[in-house]
Amino acid sequence: MPLMIAKELLEILVCPACKQALEYRQNPETLKCTQCHRVYAVRDDIPIMLIDQATIEKV
Repeated sequence: MPLMIAKELLEILVCPACKQALEYRQNPETLKCTQCHRVYAVRDDIPIMLIDQATIEKV
């Protein structure tokens, strides 16, 4: 499956909670923070970068 979010966008997006890098995951399509482990959903190719809608994935 091809990357749906533009690479340029992924390079500038950071976690709104802790300002750290995000990791793109395809199935399901999400962005995961490398520091605080919040997971942000991607709906219709748009990242939902709202802290209150993120889930926290256990390490």
